[in-house]
Amino acid sequence: MSSKLKSLLGDVLEPGERRIVFSSYDVIGDIIIMKIPNSLQYKKYIIGKRLLENTKHAKCVFLQTSSVDGGFRLRKLELLAGADRTVTEYHEHGCRFKVDVSKVYFSPRLSTERHRIAEKVKDNEIITNMFAGVGTFSILIAKQNPRSTVFSIDSNPKANILCLVNAKLNKVQDRVFPFCGDAKYIAGNLLAGLSHRVLMPLPEKAKEFVDSAIACLNDKRGSVHYFAHIRAHNKRDAVNEGKLATTEAFRHYNHVVGTTRIVREVGPRLYQIVSDVLISNR
Repeated sequence: MSSKLKSLLGDVLEPGERRIVFSSYDVIGDIIIMKIPNSLQYKKYIIGKRLLENTKHAKCVFLQTSSVDGGFRLRKLELLAGADRTVTEYHEHGCRFKVDVSKVYFSPRLSTERHRIAEKVKDNEIITNMFAGVGTFSILIAKQNPRSTVFSIDSNPKANILCLVNAKLNKVQDRVFPFCGDAKYIAGNLLAGLSHRVLMPLPEKAKEFVDSAIACLNDKRGSVHYFAHIRAHNKRDAVNEGKLATTEAFRHYNHVVGTTRIVREVGPRLYQIVSDVLISNR
C-alpha cells in the first residue's frame, strides 16, 4: 500500500486488509478512478469518501468495476463519492484535454511517453497516430512542434469528437486532423505514403496493424513507435522479450529496432513496452 493510502485508511482497514488493498489509482483532472479487491467491497464507500476528502482538487471518486474491454477499450465505473459526472479537464505538459472517462479510453500514466515521443519530432514532419483517443499524443506533438502535421485516427466517435474539441482548445486545429474509423483502412489507404512517423499506442492489438502502418509511411521509410504487452519475470526480461516481439512483428520489412523501453507495469509480470523502429525500403 502507498504511504498516502496507508495513512488515510489506517483507522478504516484492519491490518490484514491494508496488505491487500490496491496501492495505486488514477487521477484524471478532478476525477479519481480506483480499484478495490472483492473482499473489501463492503467498505468501498468509506474508502472512496476518505480518498475524496483528502485529495486536493478532487470532486468525485469512481470504482472501476470491470477490466478495460471492447473495441473502444472502455471500463465500467461506479460512483463511490462526490459529484455524479464523468467529464473532466485534464492538464499535461501545458496542454488541456476534455475527457469523458466513461465514454473513452484514457490513461494519465502515459504522460512521460507522450512527452518523449513529442521531443523526437522534427520540423515539417507528418505524423499519423493510429489510435489517438481524445488526441493526447497528437495534440502534444502539434503543440511542441508548430511545423508538424498530425493525422489522428480513432474508431470511437466520442473520442473523435473530443479530439476535435481538444485541438481547438489547444489552438492546434490547423495541424491536427482527426479521422473517425478503422485505422487499417484509413492509414493504409486514405493516408498511404504521407507520413514520416507513425504511432501505434494500442498494445493489445498493434501487431495486427503493422502492414497499414508501413503503408502509411512516405516511400515506406520512417519511424514507427510500436507498443506491445509483454509477459516477463522482470523489467530487464521484458525489454529483451519486447525487442524480440517487435522484430517478429516487423519481420517482413527492412527495419532496425532502436530503443525498447518499459512504459508501465499493467499487471503481475505483464509489462507495456514501446519500441522505436526505423523502417528502410532498402
